[in-house]
Amino acid sequence: MESKTIAWVLRHGAVKMDLKIRSNGYCSIKDLLEMDVKTGGGIPLSSFTVADMMSMVACDPKQRFSTIEKEDGQLYIRANQGHTMDAVQTAELLREIKSADEVPMCVHGTFRNNFRGIRKTGLKRMKRNHVHFATGLPQDGVISGMKSKCEVLIYLDLAKAMKDGMKFFMSENGVVLTEGFDGVVPREYFEKIVYVTKEE
Repeated sequence: MESKTIAWVLRHGAVKMDLKIRSNGYCSIKDLLEMDVKTGGGIPLSSFTVADMMSMVACDPKQRFSTIEKEDGQLYIRANQGHTMDAVQTAELLREIKSADEVPMCVHGTFRNNFRGIRKTGLKRMKRNHVHFATGLPQDGVISGMKSKCEVLIYLDLAKAMKDGMKFFMSENGVVLTEGFDGVVPREYFEKIVYVTKEE
């Protein structure tokens, strides 16, 4: 089962597609599979089963989804991070990080073209609810929070940012997230910049 379509619905499309989504990000799997939506391969979601969905969640390499079973026996699914919908509330989706000691490494991966703007304006959350950081590098076994082919690494001075009042949160799949200040993590909190690849 293709996970990309499910991730898009749960992160970005649920509200405008009239899929009921809770403030903690969970949607009914039954309701999701009844939607008139097709995967990128043209397969209707209605052709999949709850078992297919649970298998997709278990096998997702980036651990992008969580599921719960409610008292009535219904199963619910959510994306662990990456939302753009105001209906999903940070405090109900994520665990707040109380101390910088909880996150020895906090790093954002990007590309050279993007970094030219970031160097001037800081890291912006853009259309998403949060700016994303990883707690390590892909080559060290960290699977969420950063694309494996990033060209520039921005290491964050988490302690300084938290001291100044910036709030940080941790998703269930280990991604560090922040709204920054008014949607921006200013450059003054960049601890160091590392270029992974040489400019051609």
